[in-house]
Amino acid sequence: MAGTTHEAAPARSSRALRPDRAGQSPYTGTRTPRVEDPRLLTGTGTYVDDVVRPGMLHACFVRSPLARARITGVDVSEALVLPGVHAVFVAADLNPGVHEQWYSLNGRDDPDTPRPPLAEGEVRFVGDPVAMVVAVDRYIAEDAAELVVVDYEPLVPVVDYTTALQSPESVHATHPDNLVGRLGGRPMDELAPVFENAAHVVSTTVHQQSHGPVPMETRGIVAEWAAPAGEMTIWAATQSPHEVRSFGARLLGVDEHRVRVTARDTGGGFGQKVLPQREDMCVMLAALKLPVALKWTEDRQEHLLAAGQARHEHGEARMAFDDDGRILAATLDHVQDAGAYPTPSPVQSGIAVGMLFPGPYRIPEGTFQSRFVFSNTSGRVAYRGPWQFESMAREVLLDTAARRLGMDPVELRRRNMLRREDLPTANCLGMPYDHITPYETFEQALEMLDYPAFRREQERARAQGRHLGVGTCTYVEPTAGATPFHGTEGATIRIEPSGKVNVHVAGGSCGNSLETTVVQLTADALGVAIEDVSTIQGDTAVTPFGGGTGGSRSGPMTAGAIAETAAGLRTRILAIAAHRLDVAVGEVEFVRSRASVRGRPERALTLAEIAGIAYFQVHALPPGVPAGLEASGRYRTPHPMIWANATHLCTCEVDVVTGGVKLLRYIVSEDCGPMINPSVVEGQILGGTVQGIGGALYEHLAYDDEGNPLATTFMDYLLPTATEVPTIELGHVETPGPGPGGHKGVGEGGAIGSAPAVVNAVADALAPFGVEITRLPLTPASIVGLLEEARTGLRGAVTV
Repeated sequence: MAGTTHEAAPARSSRALRPDRAGQSPYTGTRTPRVEDPRLLTGTGTYVDDVVRPGMLHACFVRSPLARARITGVDVSEALVLPGVHAVFVAADLNPGVHEQWYSLNGRDDPDTPRPPLAEGEVRFVGDPVAMVVAVDRYIAEDAAELVVVDYEPLVPVVDYTTALQSPESVHATHPDNLVGRLGGRPMDELAPVFENAAHVVSTTVHQQSHGPVPMETRGIVAEWAAPAGEMTIWAATQSPHEVRSFGARLLGVDEHRVRVTARDTGGGFGQKVLPQREDMCVMLAALKLPVALKWTEDRQEHLLAAGQARHEHGEARMAFDDDGRILAATLDHVQDAGAYPTPSPVQSGIAVGMLFPGPYRIPEGTFQSRFVFSNTSGRVAYRGPWQFESMAREVLLDTAARRLGMDPVELRRRNMLRREDLPTANCLGMPYDHITPYETFEQALEMLDYPAFRREQERARAQGRHLGVGTCTYVEPTAGATPFHGTEGATIRIEPSGKVNVHVAGGSCGNSLETTVVQLTADALGVAIEDVSTIQGDTAVTPFGGGTGGSRSGPMTAGAIAETAAGLRTRILAIAAHRLDVAVGEVEFVRSRASVRGRPERALTLAEIAGIAYFQVHALPPGVPAGLEASGRYRTPHPMIWANATHLCTCEVDVVTGGVKLLRYIVSEDCGPMINPSVVEGQILGGTVQGIGGALYEHLAYDDEGNPLATTFMDYLLPTATEVPTIELGHVETPGPGPGGHKGVGEGGAIGSAPAVVNAVADALAPFGVEITRLPLTPASIVGLLEEARTGLRGAVTV
């Protein structure tokens, strides 16, 4: 989104940390034009809603109007007689068809949330699917859905997750206390002596509101069952086609090779589209009962009702300091809303919130506890840096602590931030850090702003009755983690007899330009002309198994898979060329699809000629070289994770009468290692940053006390636009990571660092009024309320 509406300032690099690029390959690291742009910019992309199959039917869901109720009856008779209606399915029709439902990320034995395709016995949030109408088109299906009569016996909903653990009501009978699960580090009592003896103790509780990924393309799926062959073909808006295939095969009880999933263009995912949800299950199950394909495309109201929420959590963060402002210990008591049907279980992914809470700071001792709680709201889903709350809690606390200690927030961070001489190290919870540059990105961002000059401007503005603020957030981000599912990636490269190159990866186009970066990486790894390379992605029938896009893994893992695969092919190319040219392999140069003899460029072979030998003159191949020029390879990362890091810096002006916030400058200094394509990297940072700004100031999936959603259209769910977001200035610090090419992931970082930086900027602007920010979003009304509380003395001060 931001990558198309905002221009980045010229990127700056820290040359002292930049590796020698002499002899680097010609494509990686360059702003190669995106290969997907011609079709996307001309409107010829293919999304799920563009898929048309012969006789295809369309689905529409009947959704609960109540947050919690017992289903006492469902009458579908009127809907069935409407012309054009093919079927109406209820829980009794689809739910018994489920064989297994678990996600590869979790594993078969991981305890998970009950997840019925259609609500059975009880609805658990407004928007819960109760029935599915199938008709000849979406319009008739929607009309028929209005004719389905569902009898409900209202029950008391558990709307507020913060009180759910004490509620006498249960979202799921299997979890009577509404606790999904808990996890944590050492007992907090063990750190009590440190806090008791510290010169200063600062604590604050931050509440982050519910908001969601809101991709441009909503969810969608087409499923077609071929009964004679026993095969299912699925077109899906997904970030992980192979996971959809694996999940679908388990769900339907068919062999995995009998399920084919194709993901063509996907209009954004941001984590929400990694895993199939309940509506996807319904379409797959119903397709078994239909003679033709079935399509479901979610409308925006459905999306805001039922596609899932994120970020809804709070935590009490505490830090102990000595007299010099150095951190002695830190704790986080964290509670997260799981909604009714989280995807997947939040307990497994939630550990990152606590483990990353120390961030890029020297903190000798620390611990955390996290609890995950059911509520009668839509289920929690992954959203770009699902652990982002660790940065929100830590960075807001550090600014609060600086004010309480009478220090500048920048100086407090400088005294505690990890520097190069501290590495490698591990944080106090055991997370190993290396190949990171938090201090360097911090200082680069401050330099880009001219921090001292801004503070002088701020003083002058306050004297004039204007209120400017500056806020930062520095974080470390785990990318390309070696979980069992995400720790490997494959590639298949086939050089055609014409000399053209096709590279197959799991991939899929969901806005992260993986098509472009794969082409660049392959051209460099083989030494071929980039215009001769194309890529095939997102089709499980022809691509190697892979985890897809998620966890900021695509760049490093795909680079590894291509390097593993291309190395052997390049060796074969050189061997064939040397044999035909009658020279030693070491005398052959292969550049831009042309092999020549060193010092004798007139003696040369094109890649097409080499491929012709490999396929059509196999008798002329050198001994030991197999026929053909195609290979498959698989990369397995040996690293628990590859760390990226960045600093976000925001300046703003707050109107203390209206509560309006105007962002003045926004700066990001990041280190994602050598960039495969700077334009792609910067687009990822820009898009994530705008999402974080939206989370700080605008977006809110709000509910009333009865569990009714209050934001089901873009009239109520506010998103930032080009009008609200300033030009985002980017700086780069380059430290190679330990993986292939030194590349690090960059997909999630923008959304992690941006919201805390904006919050701290607003808090800094309002500091003269004694305002402490503890709840988001920072709407004009909430800011006016905070100022009024501060004036009347209703808000308690943070203790020191």
